[in-house]
Amino acid sequence: MAVETTEVLPLALGRQTEPARSAGPAGPAGPARSAGDELATLEAGLDALDAPAAAKGSWRARALRSWTPPLIAALVLLLVWHLVVLAGVKPVYALPGPVQVWEALRSAFTEGSAQAAVANSLRRGVLGFLASVVGGSLLGVLLSQVRVVRRAVGPLLSGLQSLPSVAWVPAAILWFGLSDAAIYAVVLLGAVPSIANGLLAGVDQIPPSYARVAQVLGAGRLTALRFVTLPAALPGYLAGLRQGWAFAWRSLMAAELIAYSPQLGPGLGQLLDTGRELSDMPLVLASILLILGVGVAIETLVFAPLSRRLLSTRGLGSA
Repeated sequence: MAVETTEVLPLALGRQTEPARSAGPAGPAGPARSAGDELATLEAGLDALDAPAAAKGSWRARALRSWTPPLIAALVLLLVWHLVVLAGVKPVYALPGPVQVWEALRSAFTEGSAQAAVANSLRRGVLGFLASVVGGSLLGVLLSQVRVVRRAVGPLLSGLQSLPSVAWVPAAILWFGLSDAAIYAVVLLGAVPSIANGLLAGVDQIPPSYARVAQVLGAGRLTALRFVTLPAALPGYLAGLRQGWAFAWRSLMAAELIAYSPQLGPGLGQLLDTGRELSDMPLVLASILLILGVGVAIETLVFAPLSRRLLSTRGLGSA
């Protein structure tokens, strides 16, 4: 009897395990394969998130989307300007229409005064801004690394940023005379605080865990500054550069308006002041449009692409 039991039991167990081995998707192998597929899909999705987003549409479509709204806004402003002139809010000699300003602008380009003024002012602005980038960056790094210096100089730097740059023009003229050095001094004093404060703002926004990880990995102070702090502070630094250029360009126009001398050569500020002295309102408005056009061109051709590229490398936008 015991022998029969021992012989029947393996046969019964064998019959129970055979369906389990031959089980299809409902068996243990089915869920295992399904979980593996889900894991592969999840990994592919994470890889897609890490990859920069592909630009949608052709470059013509992107350019059309970028330029159409500003062009429409400019056309609306021109229409409003023309309607205000037609309404007679101001006399024509005080508020000329777009046609008169266009004629003044065309005349300035025909004579060559507009090209010379734009070239000279742009040269001064770019050189002054580059010098400001060097000085502001070094100052920002120093203040971000030495807390005592930041507590001492930080409030003064913020005060200098809020000080109108035109206030420096008389002092710069007395220090350097009517020369390019006076103009560059005004540009530096106007732009350096903005660039330094932008770098400081970028450093302040870095998560503290970055510094702790760099310390755990054995990075020294200079290594952490080069490979961790400065790259992480790049968004704030770029915003400071943008603001620094705006302050540099405004400071340059203020200096050219006041520090006028034939020895300095032409400039947009001098062209604007010439229109004021001649009571030539079309020339005044044409000079203002040139100053505005240079600012818009620098923003569109330099800082906007840099900002898009930075956001794209960090997965926040498309290049």
